[in-house]
Amino acid sequence: MSASPDSGLSRPPQTTRRRQLAELRGPATPPRPLDARALAALAANPGCRRRALLDGAGVDKSALAAKLGSPAPFGQSQFAIVRGNSFEAKVKADGGRELLRLIGVEDPGTVSVPELSAAGPEGRVARTALALREATAAGTWTLLDHPLLALEVAGSPVYLEPDAVVVRPDGGWTVVEIKSFPMVDGAADASKVGAAARQAAVYVLALERVAAATEGARVAQSVLLVCPKDFSNLPTASVVDVRKQRSVTRRQLDRLTRIDEIAAALPEGVSFDVAERSAEELTAAVECVPHQYAPECLAACELAFHCRSRTRQADAVETLGRSVRGELGGLTTVGAVLAAARGEEGDPADPAVAALRRARALREEALSEAGARACR
Repeated sequence: MSASPDSGLSRPPQTTRRRQLAELRGPATPPRPLDARALAALAANPGCRRRALLDGAGVDKSALAAKLGSPAPFGQSQFAIVRGNSFEAKVKADGGRELLRLIGVEDPGTVSVPELSAAGPEGRVARTALALREATAAGTWTLLDHPLLALEVAGSPVYLEPDAVVVRPDGGWTVVEIKSFPMVDGAADASKVGAAARQAAVYVLALERVAAATEGARVAQSVLLVCPKDFSNLPTASVVDVRKQRSVTRRQLDRLTRIDEIAAALPEGVSFDVAERSAEELTAAVECVPHQYAPECLAACELAFHCRSRTRQADAVETLGRSVRGELGGLTTVGAVLAAARGEEGDPADPAVAALRRARALREEALSEAGARACR
């Protein structure tokens, strides 16, 4: 399993890894960058080596799923993207006056907004870190608009871009998440807030790496969620505690197998080059990498429909959900579960087998009583 992102274990040269990952996705294909949304979804299923490798290599999973014959209606609509960009522009207009008001700063002139542009992602990450250190040392309000942060995941760097980060005079750093879903009567849709919290927790983890090397800095374990108020386009804000999401995400990311180890286990010549490989070759390549399907994948991964189809073909109990899979112990197929319930297979001393047989007996008893009442 992988080491912690902060561990000092030896790593292969970045050039070797990048060349290997480029060969996997296709040398002429630019990598598809990971964002915090995808990283949160990856952390929710750390046992899936398939997604870890494809995301690490920058493979376009939507194009891959389409060529495999299992396209997924996944991702935001163009309308939602335009609406989100429009709302964010409103929040940050006029020097970020509305955003600063929500933070509690009445005079935007007292807030520093440093320039964060630089050459390449590494340059932008370094420029962001420098701006954070300078702002903390100065002890003044500072607003970082779209800073770039880095986080190592499964041995590969991931670049993350929060909507904003606010540095307070006391050295506190707060992540700002701007979303276009409404906050009605002070409350928003719980599932959407949860998704935003998981995404923001990834930014908090990345900020903590910079704060660890910055004297006097501390990263807030809550984030500022900015949404439209009621059914208007006026921004309002709510403080969201992400301590739980941060802990879970960190633990799950630490569990991810290193991409180097997954790639080393692949047969020679395996490639996920969507442009150059046939559907048959891509299918064989995908099947070389172990996956861990769960129904939750349907809302988070472009390859979910392909993996579900394969899981169903294998008659695997994973199609029933993680909680059911955990209760069934050594029974790994639906056929084995049914056979155990009928008393044809399984150890009667196994708690899972005993529970299945008891459930079948109760079902037959209920059906018998219902049939008897119907005949009266």
